[in-house]
Amino acid sequence: MSAVPAQNQRSYQEPTLSPLDALLQQEDTLVLPAFDETTAYAIGTALRAAALEREAPVVIDIRSGTRQLYFSALPGSHPDNADWARRKANLTLHCHASSLRVKLQLEAEQRSAWPDAALNTADYAAHGGAFPVRVRGVGVVAAIGVSGLPSRDDHAIIVAALAAHLGFSNIVETP
Repeated sequence: MSAVPAQNQRSYQEPTLSPLDALLQQEDTLVLPAFDETTAYAIGTALRAAALEREAPVVIDIRSGTRQLYFSALPGSHPDNADWARRKANLTLHCHASSLRVKLQLEAEQRSAWPDAALNTADYAAHGGAFPVRVRGVGVVAAIGVSGLPSRDDHAIIVAALAAHLGFSNIVETP
């Protein structure tokens, strides 16, 4: 029996997701069973190790709505990175969405963070680099903020760290 010629074979391709749908899928997938200070430390130190391996000059800030749970400033990061990470994390806590998704939603609606969405830029930054810490059955309990790389790279390093923490190897790529 001979093989079917290549021109008669069909291949399945995953449907291409829009950037917003890809970000929503990441957020829907990366949900933790529980979260506390020990979990924040575990994710923070793993994220720090990944950033050091890449020689990424970033600041990492994991915070709840009431306090900072983990902070690390890596070599080469700028003092402003801490404020950027805080402002992006504030946006994520306020909107319960990744800061990159909020940025793309505002752009799609042709709106700005301030004044259109009433998100004062002193406290909120609509740029990629913060991701919600969502607990199954609870909702958003914290945010992970990273600053120092281009926005999408800040976002992607968080997604990779959360995926590794949860044992996932096939997460939708950051658009």
